[in-house]
Amino acid sequence: MITRGGFTNYGEDLGILMLDTSFPRIPGDIGNAKTFPFAVRYLTVKGAFPSRIVWEPDPTLLQPFIDGARELERLGVKAITTSCGFLAMFQRELAAAVEVPVFASSLLQIPFLYGLCGGRGKAGILTARKASLGAAHLEGCGIRGIPLALSGMDASPEFTRVFLHWGENGGGDLPMDIDLVRAELCAAARELVAEDPDTRFVVLECANMPPFRHDIQEACGRPAYDIVTLADYVHSGLFTEAGLS
Repeated sequence: MITRGGFTNYGEDLGILMLDTSFPRIPGDIGNAKTFPFAVRYLTVKGAFPSRIVWEPDPTLLQPFIDGARELERLGVKAITTSCGFLAMFQRELAAAVEVPVFASSLLQIPFLYGLCGGRGKAGILTARKASLGAAHLEGCGIRGIPLALSGMDASPEFTRVFLHWGENGGGDLPMDIDLVRAELCAAARELVAEDPDTRFVVLECANMPPFRHDIQEACGRPAYDIVTLADYVHSGLFTEAGLS
């Protein structure tokens, strides 16, 4: 059997473009390597603070993300994702910039899941900030003509303090009340389904929400999906030469 070289490191099939943050990332979060049953490779996009992605989208960050994706591809990853669902706005450009598959946001699952539901009811989205989720994010993920039920963490103080108020002049070694974040997410999920009972499933936009996915499912009584479920699906189909790379 013959295999090929060309890289310094091997086996890190999934590359993850990270925002420039230092808040806690517990197992289940995309930024915690213990989340995955396979090896991943991280690359931080310097200066990509939540304030420049979620609060006021900064188009000048597109090129640094493209550069990061190309660097991950050069290092040998077989697919690329990101640590923020709002990077859906860059999905098309990132996918066009490299030869490996790119899935910038968990929201890419919505058209597929809605089809599985026979095109009935509504697709639920639990987002980090409802006020920031706009047409550019939905269009980037091919979400057109699908009725949506939305709920956000806009009024959830602990979640917002930890994950959204981190910035260039703040953050550092932030504490996080895990139980309080869980309670806030479950409350938002229950509110979503209470306001839109026809919701068939819920997609968690934010890559910090997956540690609480099972709690959210139980709270709202609907199937829930996130960036980790998508990463597992994409990884399951990646080609590795003779299973060695």
